[in-house]
Amino acid sequence: MPLAMNRDVFITCAVTGAGDTVSRSSHVPITPKQIAESAIDAAKAGAAVVHCHVRDPETGAASRRNDLYREVTDRIRSADVDVVLNLTAGMGGDLIFGDVESPLPLNPKGTDMAGATERVSHVAECLPEICTLDCGTMNFNLGDYVMTNTPAMLRAMAKKMTDLGVRPEIEAFDTGHLWFAKQLAEEGLIEDPVLIQLCMGIPWGAPDDLNTFMAMVNNVPESWTFSAFSIGRNAMAYPAAAVLAGGNVRVGLEDNLFVGKGQLATNAELVEKAVQVVEGMGARIIGPEDVRKKLKLTKR
Repeated sequence: MPLAMNRDVFITCAVTGAGDTVSRSSHVPITPKQIAESAIDAAKAGAAVVHCHVRDPETGAASRRNDLYREVTDRIRSADVDVVLNLTAGMGGDLIFGDVESPLPLNPKGTDMAGATERVSHVAECLPEICTLDCGTMNFNLGDYVMTNTPAMLRAMAKKMTDLGVRPEIEAFDTGHLWFAKQLAEEGLIEDPVLIQLCMGIPWGAPDDLNTFMAMVNNVPESWTFSAFSIGRNAMAYPAAAVLAGGNVRVGLEDNLFVGKGQLATNAELVEKAVQVVEGMGARIIGPEDVRKKLKLTKR
């Protein structure tokens, strides 16, 4: 395909994920105050969008508590910097099977299954401009964990998000997830302009080599807006790959803890590095107001 570099790029900062990164870096924010402050710093560094999970303030473990999302939302909205708020809706689909000889009953430690209404309850309460929809099921990293998102669940969640006036960001971990996203659009469950996040390099989804990445890109309809990231060692190479392929950029401590070899990063430092890469390529960083116009978002 011909080179179709994106000249007007927005950066998303994934501030803190659900993974066990707290023990590996003191920069990973845990409390609502820390998460909000890190998101605000990322916005000041050039992120137009901040993507937020919440964590148990005592343990640092991933959480779905609505009161934590409410505090993060209120703190970000009352800040002296504008930014588009993107809340995860990926929690509540975690299956941990028993051992290989006895997969059932499920392992209660780590298994967290919730219905569609519960999975988007914090979205209904906080009404962010964007929320994520992990568009498929996959073996996720190690052990007996399966990220579970059935077609029926995804249809129900997508409808709830659209009815709330919140733009779903489709998180696609493999080509089949893009296939189903097209089905959701065809059924009218997600509306134009469709926003896609290409999630590369997560075991055992799509690997982050360029052939696979371009296969993902080539399956994104031309009228859709996409962003892309990779995790770990290739995370800071992916801003260039995403922009060259015509997309936007995601960085942040959810995906990668380092700004350089052996250098633990803050979210703001990762955003600053991404800004340098994008501007060094001759592209322009766009801010939250331009993103709202592009994606027809409702600011609250």
